[in-house]
Amino acid sequence: MSAHAPTLTKTKTPVTAAEAASTAAAPGGPRRRRLGPGRPIRYGWALGPALLLAVWAAGSAAGLIDPRNLSAPWTVVSTAGDLIADGRLQSNLATSAQRALLGLLFGVAAGLALAVVSGLSRLGEGVIDGPVQIKRAIPSLALIPLLILWFGIGESMKVITIALGVFVPIYIHTHNGLRTIDNRYAELAETVRLSRPQFLRHVVLPGALPGFLLGMRFAVTAAWLALVVVEQVNATSGIGYMMELARTYGQTDIIIVGLVVYGLLGLVSDGLVRLVERRALSWRRTLAG
Repeated sequence: MSAHAPTLTKTKTPVTAAEAASTAAAPGGPRRRRLGPGRPIRYGWALGPALLLAVWAAGSAAGLIDPRNLSAPWTVVSTAGDLIADGRLQSNLATSAQRALLGLLFGVAAGLALAVVSGLSRLGEGVIDGPVQIKRAIPSLALIPLLILWFGIGESMKVITIALGVFVPIYIHTHNGLRTIDNRYAELAETVRLSRPQFLRHVVLPGALPGFLLGMRFAVTAAWLALVVVEQVNATSGIGYMMELARTYGQTDIIIVGLVVYGLLGLVSDGLVRLVERRALSWRRTLAG
């Protein structure tokens, strides 16, 4: 055989993803290892709170938890029933919910408007982004003394404090969502000659929506955190006022009732945002399922 005779080499035929999946699923074939988190667990969101409640109840029943420091769950439930019967819990809850909702609305509106202007304009970014980053470095609660001097101790100060805590996460995540839109979509919009309103509707809105909804999750939590503090600053109503009054008289059970209410409000509001996120972004295929 000549030294320059052509040699035959085996070449592998490309395997498609469908063939690979069928091979992995075939009897006797190699099992495909799942690398993702797996299928969603029904009511999985309740596992953590249920475990925490079980530990709390077990510790109280065994006498490991001093009731003067942390009341037992059944005592808290009984106290909550008494507060509901008196109408105190409903009244204070309505006041707190109104403050949080107003602060959330104003904060979301301000954060969204500033993010759109800054995200779609270099001049807007130069003017807006720097002051927002400065505000981001200053905790909203640190501004309370100044806000009291400006607006007094009434409802305006409380709502503005909540709004200041809300608008920063809305701005940050919406602005990031706008700036991470693939530039090819903007070029395509220019090619098909979309108008400015059409560009906003078909390119900007879908591209910024994931970031905005993520910001909403942080915003609702920030609203409740700010509410806890402002309601303990010369307030005459609200869940925080009820807790501060209970602290004065050493009523630990009422304080725990207030904390549980705050926790439930935060859990429910975050769940609502996540539900909207799943419905609005159902087109995405992610590890979350």
